Amino acid sequence: MSGPLTGLKIVELAGLGPTAFAAMMLADHGAEVIRVERPGSRPADRDPLLRSRKIMTADLKSAAGLETVRALVCEADGFIEGFRPGTTERLGLGPDDMLRDNPKLVYGRLTGWGQDGPIAQSAGHDINYIALTGALHAIGTARQPVPPLALLGDFAGGSTMLAFGMVSAMLHAGRTGQGQVVDCAMMDGANVLMTIFHGLMAAGYWEDRREANIVDGAAHWYGVYETLDNRFISIASMEPQFYALLLDRLGLADDPEFVRTEDWQAQRNDKAHWPKLRRRLADIFRTRTRAEWCDLLENTDVCFAPVLSMEEAPHHPHAQAREAFITVNGVVQPAPAPRYSVTKVAPPRPPVAWDEQEARTKIE
Repeated sequence: MSGPLTGLKIVELAGLGPTAFAAMMLADHGAEVIRVERPGSRPADRDPLLRSRKIMTADLKSAAGLETVRALVCEADGFIEGFRPGTTERLGLGPDDMLRDNPKLVYGRLTGWGQDGPIAQSAGHDINYIALTGALHAIGTARQPVPPLALLGDFAGGSTMLAFGMVSAMLHAGRTGQGQVVDCAMMDGANVLMTIFHGLMAAGYWEDRREANIVDGAAHWYGVYETLDNRFISIASMEPQFYALLLDRLGLADDPEFVRTEDWQAQRNDKAHWPKLRRRLADIFRTRTRAEWCDLLENTDVCFAPVLSMEEAPHHPHAQAREAFITVNGVVQPAPAPRYSVTKVAPPRPPVAWDEQEARTKIE
């Protein structure tokens, strides 16, 4: 492996998607990640979340399995687990045990609710975690919230925050020799992601309701529109110069409904006009196919992009030019990000099986 994290070693206790994604990020950027699974787990050599890992099985209910894992962690820079609070303590793999064995260890814990608090022991999923932060309340139609993909809580608020927290703590450990526990809660991470909207609301620029704001589907110049061929395009002509270009490209630069006064910028931001102007734009965008709108608006400062399906996305010319997708073991998947000018990352590879005996031999 190569990348800025080359030389770091992480042990990951197999868990659900969010912990696997955090470990994938670390592996993508050069860390050696060893994933420990239960005996009898299904082979997953085509799972993108498990790429670039060594995968071993160990029976954590046996003394030999626990000894192997603890020996691995003694040599590691980081450890990842995503069980309910107290589970690893009962296994004998809790932070007190591991940090006693390895004082420089960064012990990463990823849960939905965090390690403490009234509902820390309750089960939950992405939608539940973002529900308590105000994020779910802000997403959807005026009538009701709409569940987004499980990205905001599980992966943005959980996995990505855990990876960032572990790298931060490992930098600290490298300087001071002092390890620590990283308590990463998906609720906390999703809450942090809402910071800008709390700021906008405090400044009087955000209403605490759906479809009433500039980026939640209310503004006519920021949203998704259906095309003649029943596909969709996205428009985000937020800045005045981009909005002016949009009107020009649509033949609306002199339309009195859009520009009725000299102070057209104030009219553009007048929420009372938004519903009518959105309907007008919707009628216009339904007159051409998605491909025709791409020909007219793509590669301009209108702030435009076609809404692509997951199957279409890898074939877009920009994605191909940047090699944004790769194929690993026959599976098309997103390439590692971000990119580095010096410590370039190696292409991801399929996970490699590494049995308990091999692990014990390696340690010895």
